[in-house]
Amino acid sequence: MESQLGDGGSVDLDGTPLEAMTPEPLLTRDYETRPSLVYERLRQRHGPVAPVDLLGVPAWLVLGYREALDVLQDDDGWPKGLENWRARSEGRVPSDWPLGPSLEVNHILIQGGPGYPQLRSAWDTALRPFQDPRHPQAKKLKTAVTAYADELITLVGQAGGTGLADLSAQFSRPLPLMVASHLLGFPGSQGDDALMDMWRVLDAGPDAEPALDRLLATLAELAAMKLKTPGDDFPSHLLAAHPDLSLDELARELFMLLGMTSDHVGILISNTVVEVLSGDGGARASLSAGMVRETMNRVVMRKPPLVNFVPRFAAKDTPLGNYTIRAGDPVWVSSAAAHADPLFADSAAKSTTVSTRAHLSWGAGRRQCPARELASTVAAVGVSRLFERFSHLDLALPVDQLPWRSSPFMRGLRSLPVRYELASMPDQPPVPDQPSAHDPAAESTETALPDPSARQRSSLWRYLTSLIRTGR
Repeated sequence: MESQLGDGGSVDLDGTPLEAMTPEPLLTRDYETRPSLVYERLRQRHGPVAPVDLLGVPAWLVLGYREALDVLQDDDGWPKGLENWRARSEGRVPSDWPLGPSLEVNHILIQGGPGYPQLRSAWDTALRPFQDPRHPQAKKLKTAVTAYADELITLVGQAGGTGLADLSAQFSRPLPLMVASHLLGFPGSQGDDALMDMWRVLDAGPDAEPALDRLLATLAELAAMKLKTPGDDFPSHLLAAHPDLSLDELARELFMLLGMTSDHVGILISNTVVEVLSGDGGARASLSAGMVRETMNRVVMRKPPLVNFVPRFAAKDTPLGNYTIRAGDPVWVSSAAAHADPLFADSAAKSTTVSTRAHLSWGAGRRQCPARELASTVAAVGVSRLFERFSHLDLALPVDQLPWRSSPFMRGLRSLPVRYELASMPDQPPVPDQPSAHDPAAESTETALPDPSARQRSSLWRYLTSLIRTGR
């Protein structure tokens, strides 16, 4: 039977528009605990594309790997940009929709329209010094990641050479935020309060809204400082590549870098640690052989941090899966569901080549994550440093009892309790703000690690120290 179009909305084979459907809610307790079962139930009922209810707003969820690629690789047929959302323009999206605030902050992840190519080109240019391994800034950043990781591990070790720790709260989450602060060029430990507010925003608790207001104000102040006194940091490089950015626009881009990269990387670190500790020995062996990234690729195949991408919209009435999607309907691609698509998963299980090249954790097509190399480097260095500094790590809970937190976009561990034993202290790596006299390129860098005494007075450090005192 062919699809038939009614007077409004998308239609299925029976002619029912999306707006008239009663799709099952996606963000349920089942989704929180066992999302794979939810995806499979939707796949069996609807095929590779399913109508779902997102906290009161209907949308299409793409479950099939082939269909996911079709959407992600076709920017013209499936553009981003909330201006393309028909229901929103017609006033049918509630003003208090819980997902609204995260989508209304218009930055590179959300933006569509004619301004995107210039913004993306500026991002690529601004990130290049930090992602090109031959560039002095990339080398300096890697040294900084190692130094931050050692700071955090040493802080964990203040509870004793052996003990219990929550590697999520005490390592995986703070590490990428500290690195993001380094990239943004916050002076001294000034960025630590912003990092704590970023945590509050990501956790979406009762204090998330005032935290977001404070964070955007802090980032606007930072943007103004970089405009007046540029440095060798991401905001300064972005302004140089895109001088027309207003301070408000720059603050939104910095928010995106701080929030999206840090949460994604933190989850990736924790998931990789779990993979190594709960595996059959092969994962740990691959780490000892220096194959951290291959281990991370296996992890994102099964547990991608970014489970659902921000929405795209049909540019015109388009068949997808067993449905016809009407122009202006929101389409959410689920990388987690696509990786579990039997048509893809069966072939992936037979080939390590597929695992390294075909996962969708960073997206696909022209809008693939611009910071994917940066994020992968931070995660790989963090994981490597953990297993170098700890001579013994074991999960303190059975792997099937680890607590997860799910959101419409991300899925990660709420905590990662481990039993640890520290190895003997290694020589400390050189601090990035003390360049060698024989390295003129390094002498030109201005971003420095915070002074240790200032760090200890910061809200972030007080919080991390409190976790040790409470024995968590």
